[in-house]
Amino acid sequence: MDSPKPNSKVFIEIVNRIREMISHDGLQPGDKIPSERELSERLKAGRSSIREALRALELLGLIETRRGEGTFLKDFRNHHLVELLGTFILKDGQAKGDVLLTKEWLEKESLRTILDSGISMEGIQDSLAAREFRTVDSFLRELIHHSGNLLAGKIWYILSQYGAMVEKAVLMDDEKMKVCVELVDCLLEKQEDEMWELYYRLKT
Repeated sequence: MDSPKPNSKVFIEIVNRIREMISHDGLQPGDKIPSERELSERLKAGRSSIREALRALELLGLIETRRGEGTFLKDFRNHHLVELLGTFILKDGQAKGDVLLTKEWLEKESLRTILDSGISMEGIQDSLAAREFRTVDSFLRELIHHSGNLLAGKIWYILSQYGAMVEKAVLMDDEKMKVCVELVDCLLEKQEDEMWELYYRLKT
């Protein structure tokens, strides 16, 4: 008989298997996920274990249950967990600095990757020409995406949400836009010294 409160190892395994199933099925925010009974059958797990895992995901704001309709996937990028954690993490002065330094480290490593690999910058050039970037961070986020490291991109996004609680967003004015264009040119021409100079100008 299934225990009403599964041990932590089994619980974490079920949560991970639900996450993998969501990814495998290609579910997007707003899509309905399988019922508790279906999940129990597919994952070969007890109903109470499935119920506990779903409850945890709902508490984290990753899914929502609508009475009479079912359970639906939420957009994790916008859920309140980042803000909730930030109210605790960012009370510490060193933690604030660590967040910003780690964010900067990811940006620098992405620039080095692009510089060394010769990745095409056509998409970013088109976005700059169309003035699609409203903030410096939106430009940096696209650079990290171009580096090809998806995990770095996800970590950077979370850190940027924390960082927004410490620093105001730097708007993309004409001067910053010019620096972005020159930075992309330096990446394409592999001018590393000039690239770093332009990067730091973006950050100030």
